[in-house]
Amino acid sequence: MKKKTLPIGKLPMELLDEMLKKHPAEGQRVLVGAGIGKDAAVIDWGEKCLVAKTDPITFVTDAIGYYAVNINANDVVCAGARPMWFLATLLLPEGQTDKELVDRIFAQISKACRDLGIGLVGGHTEITYGIDRPIVVGQMLGEAFRNRIVRPDRIEIGDLVLLSKGIAVEGVSILAREKEAEVRELFGDKFVKRCQDFLYRPGISVVQDALLAMEAGDVHAFHDPTEGGLATGLWELAKAGLVGMEIDVSQIHVFDEARKLCEHFGLDPLGVIASGALLMVASPVDADHIVKKLRDHRIECNVIGEVISPEKGVLLLEHGKTRPLPRFERDEIARIFE
Repeated sequence: MKKKTLPIGKLPMELLDEMLKKHPAEGQRVLVGAGIGKDAAVIDWGEKCLVAKTDPITFVTDAIGYYAVNINANDVVCAGARPMWFLATLLLPEGQTDKELVDRIFAQISKACRDLGIGLVGGHTEITYGIDRPIVVGQMLGEAFRNRIVRPDRIEIGDLVLLSKGIAVEGVSILAREKEAEVRELFGDKFVKRCQDFLYRPGISVVQDALLAMEAGDVHAFHDPTEGGLATGLWELAKAGLVGMEIDVSQIHVFDEARKLCEHFGLDPLGVIASGALLMVASPVDADHIVKKLRDHRIECNVIGEVISPEKGVLLLEHGKTRPLPRFERDEIARIFE
């Protein structure tokens, strides 16, 4: 009998939760450890806390270095810390790697680090067998004062859920880069270029979004929705905070480019990789200040829902009726790579 295998993408949330509970390895001075919806680890480092994160980039190739820095920086800032130091492990395909490829990836990493004021402090590079595209595994370190750490156990019933920018910024860029010829044939050169540039404008970085939000009010939780899209990010955030949520679909900003591409490829925008958007949870008073602060800096920001009791679950409000928020076993975009 053929063994059942798991699909491409992140481990299913329930399986990952089971593995973390089954194989614990808690260290000393750990304030925030491994867990669903926890973007980065937080370690007691005396007067300040050290915040650490690792994340691979596997879907894209042409801007992989830029992705690696920004995706990891996003998760560090979601803990309330400023990203400071970056390490990268580069795994390059046998028979396809030349000096030009290596130079391009190093240049992308270096520029992305400089743009965010981050030091490139180490890593590892090798050409290996068994892969058909470059893979970059990033490790980001940051620091923050203890009283500035943002952690999901502060979420309270009655808090509001906010979303910056909209969805699906990263998904648009990936589709336009990996399916360039098909998208160009359907929508034209200007559309392809605009979608590819979503990587930079509106951009996949949420560092500025988070820092502005912390200036404006008391943020109870951040979460960076990546693989599995906004829906998975909301499920993860609710699980981390041990709460329920009611999300109003009409308040979720879906970029027109995302809507068109998702319609063409048969993808649900709620399940498409969503880096570039930032989920925030705050009290109603602070939420108003945060929305104003981000909009004053020309960053779209909307209240998309409310925190409710956990027994009600995570709900999607649409046309006056609620239903369970969809769940995705894998990122929608993974289907086009099969």
